[in-house]
Amino acid sequence: MTKRLVNPTSLYDGSPFGLSHGTIDEPSGLLFVSGQVAWDLENSVTEDTVAGQLTRALENLQVVLSKAGAGINDLLQLRLYIRGELEDHMEELAPILSGFLGTTRVAMTGIGVSSLASKRTLVEVEAVARTQPL
Repeated sequence: MTKRLVNPTSLYDGSPFGLSHGTIDEPSGLLFVSGQVAWDLENSVTEDTVAGQLTRALENLQVVLSKAGAGINDLLQLRLYIRGELEDHMEELAPILSGFLGTTRVAMTGIGVSSLASKRTLVEVEAVARTQPL
């Protein structure tokens, strides 16, 4: 298997956690994006609301996609993890997701969880996308 790691320098360094922001399976062109959160370069949460954290996590996702040579239209799947009950936040999150995705429709799963990467982390978004295979 030939794989390529995707680690934009504008995002936090994932190596202390044993992760890359993205991994591309070169033969298939599939890009697997690690859970993106609202962290800055120092691994600090940058937003205090679920909506703000979702927006920042999606911006970070866009950075990974771009570095991998992909875009929003190349997304195949999103998984959205929200601390607490997902239903409590859907009214504010749906317009953010819809605005981010535009006319692209992806397979999406939303999951309410009790904990995430840090105590202040409220949202995490992971994705699968396609790039150009070798």
